[in-house]
Amino acid sequence: MLDLKDSGRSQTQLSVVREESSSMLSQDLFMRMLCLERRRSNRSGRRFVLMLLDSGALLKTAGKPQIATKLLEAVSNAVRDTDLKGWYKQGSVIGVIFTEVGTNNDKTVVQTLSGKVTTALYDSLSIDQINEIKLSFHVFPEDWDEDQPAGPVASTLQLALAEEVSRRKISLHVKRLVDIAGSMALLLLFLPLFLAIAIAIKLTSRGPVLFKQVRLGQYGKKFTFLKFRSMYVNNDSSIHEQYVKRFMAGGANDTAHVNGNQKVYKLTADPRITPIGRFIRKTSLDELPQFWNVLIGEMSLVGPRPPVMYEYEGYRLWHKQRLAAVKPGITGLWQVDGRSRVKFDDMVRLDIRYARTRSFWLDLKILLQTPRAVVSGDGAC
Repeated sequence: MLDLKDSGRSQTQLSVVREESSSMLSQDLFMRMLCLERRRSNRSGRRFVLMLLDSGALLKTAGKPQIATKLLEAVSNAVRDTDLKGWYKQGSVIGVIFTEVGTNNDKTVVQTLSGKVTTALYDSLSIDQINEIKLSFHVFPEDWDEDQPAGPVASTLQLALAEEVSRRKISLHVKRLVDIAGSMALLLLFLPLFLAIAIAIKLTSRGPVLFKQVRLGQYGKKFTFLKFRSMYVNNDSSIHEQYVKRFMAGGANDTAHVNGNQKVYKLTADPRITPIGRFIRKTSLDELPQFWNVLIGEMSLVGPRPPVMYEYEGYRLWHKQRLAAVKPGITGLWQVDGRSRVKFDDMVRLDIRYARTRSFWLDLKILLQTPRAVVSGDGAC
């Protein structure tokens, strides 16, 4: 026989759950607000904190709406009216954006927020229930730790921001399949050219055939970037490092005017470059080994160029977005469309624009335009 008292209590609990859930932003809206807060932080430099509460199986427990009620109420009690709460993953992971977090150091801010939220949870849930929950805090702006062996880490927040431009899993799979098929085909097609270039390099200068350099890929992950060696061994890298710093700062010597159009400044009389190196750099043949980087998944055929470490050290907050959304590429939008946009900031904007608008057809268009850019000298880098 149905207990009307229990039935009424259950209905009340369900209504509370619905009321609490209705005050939560949907996943799409929460992600948009997260991206908006990110942009505000980039402009102002003011920090915010993203809290992620993974409820595990608690919110999926059938027939126990009181658990969901207590959890949502605890979160509501721990946040301010000015904070934003919503679904980071609909129905399972709760996200809270804490704004106006003050000037204390990151550790102090996180400890304060963590203590407040943890206290609210202990007041509402049992120990067993709390053990089901995973709680994490992420301060933005975050700086990737370059000293880690594997390179800067992909934080949860960076992964969240990447959702803005990488929602469609099918398109990512298609892009990867195109990368695999394209790189394999081009490696086989250019195999005789690989051998010819390797022989020419060995005959004209001492040293290895391949030049290997640590670069930063997607989410700042370090990888070994391959090129045909175009310079003498044991050369002084400070020449290029100084050029990069001037270029990023928008120095007057970083651009030249040709026929009324701005052109990307190049190191024209670089004494480090070998005779054969000058030719393969001009024709971009030195880039061919990067098809191997594409094949093993470190790069893509199309994407932003991977920065060297001393370039990354000079990045402002918003520059790092170019590393968060897509893999670096052999060619990209600014290589084929950046002839009149030569400032570093404009190149980064082109990379970010590509990340937000990328599609199979845009990749195909860039790939088809790349040979013309290489022949004209605009695509050589």
